Amino acid sequence: MKPRAVLFGLILAAGLSCASFARAAVHSGGLVQVIDIDDTIDAGMAHRVESAVSDAQRNGASAILVVLATNGGVVDDANDIKDAIASSGLPTIAYVKERAWSAGALIALSCDKIYMAPGASIGAAEPIPSTAKTISALHAEFVSLAEAHHRNTTIAAGMTDPDVVIPKLKAKGQILSLSPEQAMRLHFIDGIASSEIAALQQAGYKDSRLAVSSQTIGEKIAQFAADPIVSGLLLTIGFLGLLIEMQTLHAIAGIIGVAALALFFGAHIVAGFSNWTVLAIFALGVLALLFELHVLPGHGISGIVGGLLIMISIILAFGAWYVGVVATALSLTLAVGLFFLALRWLPESAFLRRLAFAGAQSPAEGYIAARPLPELMGARGVAQSYLRPAGVAVINGSRYQVQTDGDYIPAQTPIVVKRVEGAKLFVTRA
Repeated sequence: MKPRAVLFGLILAAGLSCASFARAAVHSGGLVQVIDIDDTIDAGMAHRVESAVSDAQRNGASAILVVLATNGGVVDDANDIKDAIASSGLPTIAYVKERAWSAGALIALSCDKIYMAPGASIGAAEPIPSTAKTISALHAEFVSLAEAHHRNTTIAAGMTDPDVVIPKLKAKGQILSLSPEQAMRLHFIDGIASSEIAALQQAGYKDSRLAVSSQTIGEKIAQFAADPIVSGLLLTIGFLGLLIEMQTLHAIAGIIGVAALALFFGAHIVAGFSNWTVLAIFALGVLALLFELHVLPGHGISGIVGGLLIMISIILAFGAWYVGVVATALSLTLAVGLFFLALRWLPESAFLRRLAFAGAQSPAEGYIAARPLPELMGARGVAQSYLRPAGVAVINGSRYQVQTDGDYIPAQTPIVVKRVEGAKLFVTRA
């Protein structure tokens, strides 16, 4: 056989192989699961993505399309999203519809292919707080993802680290963001597409059926209620209701407070920020407080433990501890402030004046104050109720309202009157 014929045969075989490979790379008519990341990246968003990945696996999807339009969020939650996508076992395509900043850029880099819409941007991933430790950790994460998907590692590092210098692109002290044209010219993305469908077609998925994971009405309500501002308002109402209930004992304020706290925890559980373990911690805290109030009052240990457990459960329910600390502190401060304002305003309100007796009770009209009790000085008796510090005691066979100087005295404890101030009896342990 002539050399030319051999060469022609090899070229023809190579061409047929390439054509066959190209045809194999096109997926026609399959199902593609669409995941929208169109809000702040937090624990709730991570929960939504994990559910969508489960839907993709259950529905037999051939690929996952991640549509990004986010300013970023919590890096830890972005890592949870990245891990969920990576563990799906499916090809992943990122489509930057508007922007993929900060944690959004991390998610985009974790996908097999990246496409950007005209006018979109990617990058701006300097961590907050911007410490040497956080920058180093995020720098390593971006570089690792870029290496895994054969992207420019220097550009990836420039998106997180202000000390990275890229000639003609990024000076020291800057954080890198790229437009679609810049990213394409630098071979950092796989293409520019005007829509999700166009991005899928460029990735080789033609005539695909799209399955979009949507939230239920309950999940939308929970997502709204789990917003830090709304959650803070719910906590304020809850704390204020409980404080007013302890003052009035009319049950109405207590029911409102408990309902607000129940909505707070329920919303965070449904939205994915919290779980039943956190609710169990809250329940243990409430039980410890009830133990302090009704079983072993006055010792303080169970009350302190109960209060700490309640605060810890509320902070954990937010998903991010620093958000929880700030929101809880502000809500508690606001509730206490409103409570003291209510104590000053309510007795003077026009509505409550209609309910209160406003008549004068002067001695000239026959009204006298409670009779002084000097004869009970030194008398002994038994505390009939818990004295915390006030309560009821039986002295010389009669019931009297008594109080201590701040000490706690359990029920059925012998007491002695140590001081009489008019009709007020001050007692101590006998």
